[in-house]
Amino acid sequence: MRQTIVALAGCITAAIWTPAPAQAQVTLSISCSALGIEARLCREGAEAWAQRTGNQVRLVSTPNSGTERLALYQQLLAARSPDIDVFQVDVVWPGILGDHLLDLSGKIDPAPYFPEVIRNNTVDGRLVAIPWFVSAGLLYYRRDLLEQHGHQVPETWQDLTRTATAIMQAERSAGSERMWGYVFQGRAYEGLTVNGIEWLASHDAGHIVEQDGSVSVNNPRAVQALTLARSWVGEITPQGVLNYAEEETRGVFQSGNAVFMRNWPYAWPLLNAEDSPVRDKVGVAVLPRGDVPGGIHAAGLGGEQLAVSRYTAHPDEAIDLVRHLTSAAEQKRRAVAGAFSPAIRALYRDEEVLAPNPFFRDLVGTLESAVARPSAVTGQRYNRVSAEFAETLHAVLSGQSEPAAALTRLDRQLTRIGRAGRW
Repeated sequence: MRQTIVALAGCITAAIWTPAPAQAQVTLSISCSALGIEARLCREGAEAWAQRTGNQVRLVSTPNSGTERLALYQQLLAARSPDIDVFQVDVVWPGILGDHLLDLSGKIDPAPYFPEVIRNNTVDGRLVAIPWFVSAGLLYYRRDLLEQHGHQVPETWQDLTRTATAIMQAERSAGSERMWGYVFQGRAYEGLTVNGIEWLASHDAGHIVEQDGSVSVNNPRAVQALTLARSWVGEITPQGVLNYAEEETRGVFQSGNAVFMRNWPYAWPLLNAEDSPVRDKVGVAVLPRGDVPGGIHAAGLGGEQLAVSRYTAHPDEAIDLVRHLTSAAEQKRRAVAGAFSPAIRALYRDEEVLAPNPFFRDLVGTLESAVARPSAVTGQRYNRVSAEFAETLHAVLSGQSEPAAALTRLDRQLTRIGRAGRW
């Protein structure tokens, strides 16, 4: 392999080139994660396609920060740059970037993929991205502690509150003074937006902004959901949760100091690593539902997609590369080698996929009920919507605002941002 340096929209990034076939026809550039096994699996998949087609692929390394990567993408696409043909995009970016992406309808069959992800990736009737791997919020629990204290996995958020309180108090009385009942992502960032939409959707309290563009966040059930969440902080949840992202949350749980944790599937292999204090002590379940009529088990949808730039010089080849990388065979390879959750439902019945990933058996139900954030309907204003929602939640959790008053203010702000539904 050889390396080169390319300047992308003023940001210097490294590009790794695949070995050139003897008679390369075209060269495509794809942005993938530059981190660890994710980078390796992307490179291997691209190399396999290059060998099969006689083309060449270079992997362009982009910033690790999602915020910085999105900003770079926006600069490149606004300039109609052909420098990147295929983009790896977060689940909330199709609505933001959709105007600059090719419509893949009729070019790649959406039928095998989870329907909610396809809906998420469809903007104004255009399928602008294909699911590569998916993710959804999960409830991790200390299986050993629930068994020891005679409790079941909680069905509702109220059940979780009661169970977490009982086990936390019992463990502290037995000498585990640092034990907490429940940890989640409480920092004012995108992770809190996901937690918040799970709380709302599970209480049948809407999705912040609905598909018709109406702002739905200010309603009695939303107030109920946030009132319950605020009651956790300082009681079953440490005050420090207000600064937790995914890794801080995992750190507390993996050190053995929490009964329950909300996190993404990535945490499973880390919790069960050889040096993990909670190895073989953890179970996984769907997130609780709200204790209201119509309450559901709602998990925030996550994951990554592949999309083709409208400004690529080689659209047919770029689409074929996406078709290859998102195929069942490639998603199976990535699941077996790297525990990436497939976006194709049939793979959750494949024993070769399940052997190294037994928790996938429990994950499929969660993925089927996953709830997307309102990024498709809010489009380029989604980041503002998410930031306002996360800041509002943070103010409620920290005790700076009362839930009802905070949601009333948020309703006015979002209505103004959305111009009364005309997003």
